Amino acid sequence: MTTNKDFIAFRSEFKKWQKIFGLTGYRVYFDHEPLGDSFAHMNIDQTNMVATIRLNSKLSDKDKPHKDIKRSAKHEAIHLLIGRLEMNGRYRYSTAEEIYEATEELVFRLEGLIP
Repeated sequence: MTTNKDFIAFRSEFKKWQKIFGLTGYRVYFDHEPLGDSFAHMNIDQTNMVATIRLNSKLSDKDKPHKDIKRSAKHEAIHLLIGRLEMNGRYRYSTAEEIYEATEELVFRLEGLIP
């Protein structure tokens, strides 16, 4: 189980990474609900720049010893970072230019983060 305190820490940690990655153009919503086998999960509406991040409120007994709120928040923020590239990769008819633009966007963000 994750507590409300865990959820607040998760949300805060995600927002920290969202800012570090320069992803402040997204509207982000958070939910704290049962997710089955996932620690956390995110849905991105790339067209509208909206993301919904969910933290599992009912971890299974086998997953409880592996609970790491900060790592899970950072993991979901990285998914947001690569979201556009992933979306383009999933399109049946993605153009080389769309993949190139998404890749360059990611490279420029990483360039600003990596010393």
